Amino acid sequence: MPASAPSDAELIARARDGQSRAFRQLVERYEDQVAATVIGMLGPGAEADDVGQETFIRFYESLDQYRGDAELSTYLTRIAINQSLKALKKRKRWYERFWSRDADPDAALTREPPVHGEEEIDARDHAELVHRALEHLSDDHRAVVVLRLLDGYSTRETAEMLDIPEGTVMSRLYRATSTLESLLRPYLSSDDLPSR
Repeated sequence: MPASAPSDAELIARARDGQSRAFRQLVERYEDQVAATVIGMLGPGAEADDVGQETFIRFYESLDQYRGDAELSTYLTRIAINQSLKALKKRKRWYERFWSRDADPDAALTREPPVHGEEEIDARDHAELVHRALEHLSDDHRAVVVLRLLDGYSTRETAEMLDIPEGTVMSRLYRATSTLESLLRPYLSSDDLPSR
């Protein structure tokens, strides 16, 4: 952040006073981070866009409750994770309601991979494979992977954001990365596989 740029605390104080420009600056400062978290949880698309917007709406509505106990980036990530988990539950309810009993809701997740054999994959194909593999994880495991491996939060920070013990974070991370490795091994080199 440039030396002349206002701090998060200054922008929050101005936003609380009704200065919409200050809130826009906060959105611009953190929208990429929120987008990365939401896309990690939901995959790219309109649903992720909606959840990203909802994250900032929830933040705006809770401006008076934000006390600065956690970094703003952590606070926003917590909102983004919670909104993503709600969206995943809604998605599952939709599948249960509208897919016939004989249909396999996972069929959409098992399309042909974008590459075969020894062909090189580009960054877009790599990202698509990872997102597709993430969709096979439980919501709880996906949240841990997104926070620890994609967003780079520590085990302690992840535990605080998800309100679970650190041991649970490590256990879920181990199981999730084992699942991801088995799903991705046929398509990626060992250097590309997730590490714990």
